[in-house]
Amino acid sequence: MAMNIQRLGPTWAPAYRQLMLGAYARHPEAFTSSPEERAALPLDWWQRRLQEKDQAQERVWGATQGADLLGVVGLGLETREKVRHKATLFGLYVPDRHRRLGIAKGLLDELLTHAQGLPRLRVVQLTVTEGNHAALALYGQAGFRLFGSEPLAVAVGDSLLAKLHLWCDLDGLRRS
Repeated sequence: MAMNIQRLGPTWAPAYRQLMLGAYARHPEAFTSSPEERAALPLDWWQRRLQEKDQAQERVWGATQGADLLGVVGLGLETREKVRHKATLFGLYVPDRHRRLGIAKGLLDELLTHAQGLPRLRVVQLTVTEGNHAALALYGQAGFRLFGSEPLAVAVGDSLLAKLHLWCDLDGLRRS
């Protein structure tokens, strides 16, 4: 069965929740939310995140194969007037068993294609934990550029980790 990349709707909430709780637990250094914080959220929080309306401020895509969710990525749109030209990529995750199949690249491509189709957007931003070379390479190939480093950004146990801030110029992608 072939893989499909699609915008997820509320019916995917249980699978999305399960996948992301696994991500938070397996890679605590990569996410700013803890598994305990997110596990405490009711299912309707996850369903709201997966709203399919055009006005939805958060949009999530999934790589699916039948009823299986193989990976996800989200885009958060800014609503404040002075920053409505920006969006934030969040929660790109593909479990180990599905890596090296091009899923992350496919999800990222789909998100950027969608973002380019929103005329108000000029910039997509994201953060990556310092030392995550695979993620940095993927984002770099997609056109993201480093613009700063936030020291002591995330506390994981006794460690304080830096986050690298990246941005992608959508107008540049639209012209290429």
